[in-house]
Amino acid sequence: MIKSELVQRLALEFPHFYERDIQRMVQLVTDEIGASLAAQGRVELRGFGTFAVKRQRSRMGRNPRTGAPVKVPPKYVPQFRVGKELRTRLNSPQ
Repeated sequence: MIKSELVQRLALEFPHFYERDIQRMVQLVTDEIGASLAAQGRVELRGFGTFAVKRQRSRMGRNPRTGAPVKVPPKYVPQFRVGKELRTRLNSPQ
């Protein structure tokens, strides 16, 4: 599902809201999650999962074209950990 499909589903579920308002709400939620992660924070959505930031150390990599060793600098990457309720829903028999 992409963001526009989520907006359309929510518009069907909540017909008393304008679609543009739902679009703004979805954008606000994604912006706040991104802002919290950018500030090295963590976002926990109970029953769904937790978004966090993980630091990767520097390492030696290889240039795929030449095979020459290249030093990859340290960086931060987003991480998602599935919540218990979502994991249960995913693994329950259909």
